[in-house]
Amino acid sequence: MTVQREIDFRDALREAMSEEMRRDKRVFLMGEEVAEYNGAYKVSRGMLEEFGPQRVIDTPISESGFAGLCIGAAMTGLRPVVEFMSWSFSLVAADPILNNAPKMLYMSGGQFGCPIVFRGNDGAGGQLGSTHSWCVEALYANVPGLKMAIPSDPYDAKGLLKTAIRDDNPVFFLESERLLSVKGPVPEAEYTIPFGQALVRRRGTDATIVSFGRPVHFCLEAAEELAKEGIDCEVIDGRTIRPLDIDTIVESVRRTSRCVVVDQSWPFASIGSEIAAQVHQRCFDDLDNHVHRVHTDDVPTPYAWELEQAYLPNARKICEAVRSVTYRQ
Repeated sequence: MTVQREIDFRDALREAMSEEMRRDKRVFLMGEEVAEYNGAYKVSRGMLEEFGPQRVIDTPISESGFAGLCIGAAMTGLRPVVEFMSWSFSLVAADPILNNAPKMLYMSGGQFGCPIVFRGNDGAGGQLGSTHSWCVEALYANVPGLKMAIPSDPYDAKGLLKTAIRDDNPVFFLESERLLSVKGPVPEAEYTIPFGQALVRRRGTDATIVSFGRPVHFCLEAAEELAKEGIDCEVIDGRTIRPLDIDTIVESVRRTSRCVVVDQSWPFASIGSEIAAQVHQRCFDDLDNHVHRVHTDDVPTPYAWELEQAYLPNARKICEAVRSVTYRQ
């Protein structure tokens, strides 16, 4: 019997980058502490030794500067991977990454593309405070011209990142610090995962739960708890926000007639809001209840551990939401 290997989420990310750098000499990694320190979260461990300082490049604490530099490199034929130590820090690079990279192909009349990946930790990492705990997906996904992926396990982390590096468009790749040590099966053989292809993590008949990234694990936990009450939930991992695989979500909701969307960002003008709107538009006659959304609370991220846990989406909140749409309290 073949035993499938299991590796950490962070190791899956490193394998994806290393394999693509071996495959394509135009690919390089740049960011704070990615080289000499092996990455702030050890994602790039050993890459400096293999690829050298011209392809694994440490930077000053200047996100706007190195993001802009890499956009220029992408426009002239290279394929940079930019690591933000935290997506919270990307806010100081908002002009180059939002006002330049996604618009370059359009504004140049097709003369200059921007094949670049921006990646790093998104969301609350554990008592990092309000300014270091941003979930940027709703803020950034609003901009046309970019793609966005949010993996929830090591298999997807590797497959989606390899796809991102090969893509000719700017890709925003959002990881969770809380998932970096999570282990999961990852094949040694070559594979990629297409963007815009959601995955049904659990089949069910009574309600559809849609999420992406770390909250997918909370959804699966909630589904197991609800199964004890006789509520059979289908759990869909969206994988990518742009493009969004709304067809898989709609097909599921038309069967279950109920939908809960779980989103780790704030509720107002969120990805959860967009998914709910599209489901209502396409499944109006199929729904037995409104689409219920579960988000972080609409307040700045608390520092205190207990408050932070209460603020985030969790299995208890998801169970309450599913019970509310299935009329089982």
